[in-house]
Amino acid sequence: MKIVKQIPNTITSMNLLCGVMGVMSVFEGNLDIAFYLMLAGALCDFCDGLAARLLNAYSPLGKELDSLADLITFGLLPSLMLYKCMDMYHHGAWFCYIPLVIVVFSAVRLAKFNTDDRQTDNFIGLATPACAMICGSFAVISHLDINNIAGVFTASTWMIPAASGILSILLISEIPMFSMKLKKGAAVEMKWMRITFIAVAVIAVAATLILGQHFSHAVLFIFLAYILINVIHAVISR
Repeated sequence: MKIVKQIPNTITSMNLLCGVMGVMSVFEGNLDIAFYLMLAGALCDFCDGLAARLLNAYSPLGKELDSLADLITFGLLPSLMLYKCMDMYHHGAWFCYIPLVIVVFSAVRLAKFNTDDRQTDNFIGLATPACAMICGSFAVISHLDINNIAGVFTASTWMIPAASGILSILLISEIPMFSMKLKKGAAVEMKWMRITFIAVAVIAVAATLILGQHFSHAVLFIFLAYILINVIHAVISR
């Protein structure tokens, strides 16, 4: 039974390994491989929680290990991917390092999550995996085709630094953001927000396939829509 209880921690460790390998891929200039490893880490991040619930294998160790793995895969890795994008255009200028603030705010976000009992069903602030998906997908789009709009943004001196600042603020904000956990008694507006998000995701995937674009376009659009849906809801609610 003790071995079974370690299954969630083993999956979490695989998430961490994906993040470390992704960082190595960034330094080798393989942003596409780094993104695939980020997605693999996200899958492990989903599965470790699922395994913990199915096996009733919750532990303080697992909670802390999960945050450490997330900091690498969804904090350090995406910030380095944006840094690499800027470095390819600006040859090491000082502002290329601005995206690294994302890893700092991701650490704060994860620490807040571990100490905030309000976030059992939904999130307060942008979750680190969602932030990472936006950064990673954008970096891949820019990397694969420098002539597209993402390449234009990357070539700009201020676009990525500005986006990094906005994402960092969202990470530690007090904006309620829905999770995809399905529980009885969920608020009606949260249910409709989830339905809207799923509909947008289906449309994004379909449009990407029809237009013959790389799947990272769908990932970017889906998670930008996730932020927009939550921000609009927060503004209307106030």
